[in-house]
Amino acid sequence: MTEPRQVSSLIRGTIFVRDLDRATRFYAELGFTEIYYEGTLTDPSASTILGFAGHGPLTVRIVKSGGPNFGMIGLFLIDPELTPEVVPMATGPARIGEVALVFYVRSMAKTLAALRAAGATWSPEPEMFRMPHREQPEVCLRDCDGVFLNLVETDPAEQELTAQEG
Repeated sequence: MTEPRQVSSLIRGTIFVRDLDRATRFYAELGFTEIYYEGTLTDPSASTILGFAGHGPLTVRIVKSGGPNFGMIGLFLIDPELTPEVVPMATGPARIGEVALVFYVRSMAKTLAALRAAGATWSPEPEMFRMPHREQPEVCLRDCDGVFLNLVETDPAEQELTAQEG
């Protein structure tokens, strides 16, 4: 008999941001338009467990794209004025230990244009590549806070079918 799984599917990823509204607009471009939770964590232990003892209250907004409460994105405001030791924003290529958020998009061209307007960065222009096991183009870029993203284009019919199967 197989033992039950001890860990759930990913509930959310948390991103530490410099501008909560800008990050919210950015992820809205990827379909994260619903607010699951918004508030201020006033208990000092909230910032202490993150290594920012004395930072003060943390403003939090958790966004989701609809459906079950899995795959959400927590946006935690880390004010660089209050925490001068904050690590500089990541730029350039992926780094060892860095996580990439991977999303399906319906139209690569339309999504890249919207994300550029919302603060995405890449240098040089994003280069498309294709995994050997599928034909959809992929690209990597960074969000408005330097978070590494990987976008995979898929046709809407396949995306809807995949969602129904999951």
